[in-house]
Amino acid sequence: MSIAPSVKGTLAFGEHKTWYRVTGTPGSGKPALVALHGGPGSTHDYLVGLAVLSEAGWPVVHYDQLGNGGSTHLPGADAGFWTPRLFLDELDNLLRGLGVDDDYVLFGQSWGGLLAAAHASARPEGLRGLVVANAPASYPLWLSEMRVLRDRLPPGVDDTLRRHEAAGTTDSKEYFDAMMVFYNRHVCTLDPWPREFLATFMEIYNNPAVYYAMNGPSEFHVIGSLRDWGVVDLLPDIAVPTLVISGRHDEATPVTVRPYADLIPGARWEIFENSSHTPHLEEPERFTAVMTEFLKSLE
Repeated sequence: MSIAPSVKGTLAFGEHKTWYRVTGTPGSGKPALVALHGGPGSTHDYLVGLAVLSEAGWPVVHYDQLGNGGSTHLPGADAGFWTPRLFLDELDNLLRGLGVDDDYVLFGQSWGGLLAAAHASARPEGLRGLVVANAPASYPLWLSEMRVLRDRLPPGVDDTLRRHEAAGTTDSKEYFDAMMVFYNRHVCTLDPWPREFLATFMEIYNNPAVYYAMNGPSEFHVIGSLRDWGVVDLLPDIAVPTLVISGRHDEATPVTVRPYADLIPGARWEIFENSSHTPHLEEPERFTAVMTEFLKSLE
């Protein structure tokens, strides 16, 4: 078997454009797997390996959320423009525009996991299954656990981070270097980082408008509009088979992930022992096996 050909394009979303890539042929007997990337303000690049699932007949849809990658960039947009509702509306528009809204599975990674869960809680008719990967159930939970992880950093690292956060100098090289100590422990443990992950990281670094507005200057210093947002209250309303994924060394710690497992009826939780925030890159063979088993269970 080989990965099916891909079709790329853009869809109109109001006055803007959403970039997408479809690998495989929707409507050919198996639901489309639609990948929601993290960030906010990230790109699809680091999730491109999901396309391997097209080998077994599941069409795979990647897209760049508005504001980054191949979609319309809006660097001058007011911070209040960037809301979860905007991205939920964009997802609905994408599903309809590609004609997969009657038969699809959502894969949401990190921030994309919260979006996917919020979408699923509305019980859309065509949704067949949900995968929530490396996602906190709320940002208050996330921030609480960030304090725990920061306290475990090598001596002096968190002091450096806090000094720059207090001074508003999070754009300094010293802050970046200290930030990378955390990232190499809890975001991606591979050395060097895979090219597709580095591409996504640099997209945020070079075009941070969405990330700064909604998240903040780093994964662990969330001061943007999402700081009080979460989906915990929506989880009992999800009514499709759900797979929850996290890494043993994940910045999305078990405390932040557990509400998905506890509150979504029948949810199954897989922890990847040798991974942090990117099991699909850190343990790709096991990840593909787990995903394949889950997708087959939906048939």
